Amino acid sequence: MELQPGREAVVRVAVATLWTSPEAVRPVDGPALTARADILAWVSGMNTDQQVGDCVLSQLLLGERVLVSELRPDGWARVVAVEQPAAKLDPRGYPGWLPAEQLTSVDPTGTEPPLVVDTTVTGLHAAPGGPVVVPGVVVGTRLVPAGPARDDWRPVHVPGQATPLWLPDDHLAAPPGAAPSAQQALAVAQRLLDVIYIWGGLSAHGIDCSGLVHLAWRRLGVLLPRDADDQAAATTPLTLGAERPGDLYFFARPGRKIHHIGIVTAPPADGGERRMLHACYRRRRVIEEPLPADRTATLVGAHRV
Repeated sequence: MELQPGREAVVRVAVATLWTSPEAVRPVDGPALTARADILAWVSGMNTDQQVGDCVLSQLLLGERVLVSELRPDGWARVVAVEQPAAKLDPRGYPGWLPAEQLTSVDPTGTEPPLVVDTTVTGLHAAPGGPVVVPGVVVGTRLVPAGPARDDWRPVHVPGQATPLWLPDDHLAAPPGAAPSAQQALAVAQRLLDVIYIWGGLSAHGIDCSGLVHLAWRRLGVLLPRDADDQAAATTPLTLGAERPGDLYFFARPGRKIHHIGIVTAPPADGGERRMLHACYRRRRVIEEPLPADRTATLVGAHRV
């Protein structure tokens, strides 16, 4: 079934990038626009200024659902990412543009509950130990099993693929049976230390501050909004000093909306030192550090999911 405006579709590439408009893309963005969407090559080809270009809104993972709202003759699709809440932009989800060839119509194949990728980056193979068909699949991606594991490999249904693909069974995990803890989310985020900062990034190839929080909780089956100010609205404020590892710090300048978020990594020290893990715009990577003075000056709250 072809893509149609007003109907849902799913992402068929490992990581698709959501753009502000087709006209906003730059020559350096070419690898992210192809039918295979080579995100690693895209990230590797950018300089530090290009990594923070505001043409990127967010990213979507393999199998993620979108609502198609427009299809252009030049191959672009305007969509709403329904699994990325963005209340201030669209009550249905995060709006933006994707190359239409990175989407496929919804296929109801498979009735088993999905498993979630639990390794930082993996690939989907044509057969156990065979050639890689879909490289660059990242933590937090949900995949529907296509049968039991065989020789430590698991077959999964993959959007846009006629037959199941395979990945090591230990690269997958079942969704949590109980409500996950903040420390579990912190543990997921810690596996992304040193990942490059990409404005709008939402993967282990490149990520931004709110993307790190969204992806860590998504891995555990909890759907948080995509942007930091929406994440603040969706979480519970704490009295500063009561925060514990896995809670969230929010930052804003006087009279401005929240512009940054980090994950608490230690209780506040007696001397007032606070520590966090965050995707740092200035250092252009995910780091864990004590809050510098300028961060402390703009700290406006601690929240709990």
